[in-house]
Amino acid sequence: MTLRKEKVEAIRKELLAKRETIAAELRQSTADFINDDATFSDAIDQAAADADKSLALQMKSRERSVLVQIDEALRRMEQGGFGECEKCGESIGDGRLKAFPFTTLCVDCKADLETESHRALSRIAI
Repeated sequence: MTLRKEKVEAIRKELLAKRETIAAELRQSTADFINDDATFSDAIDQAAADADKSLALQMKSRERSVLVQIDEALRRMEQGGFGECEKCGESIGDGRLKAFPFTTLCVDCKADLETESHRALSRIAI
């Protein structure tokens, strides 16, 4: 079952708006990092500032990953595969798409993947 064109269009608009917001935030934070010339005479203050920058960079990396996922969802929309689970081929539920519009897996396949991942981690821990 494919999604209605109106629903796909609404999700597309939402993704484009989210993409623009994230991209603008990334541009601003990049400019802030470039223009940040703060220096600290105290090594503890410098270490705290460095830790803050490291955390901010990790968060920005995560946001870049979301941008890639959004771009991939937009590509799937153009190609007609949006809303289909890439593992089983079934339709992804409306609720899941509403909560996570750039998902590529249905609830069941995502649960299976997480179970497999959990099992693999528990084998490593032993």
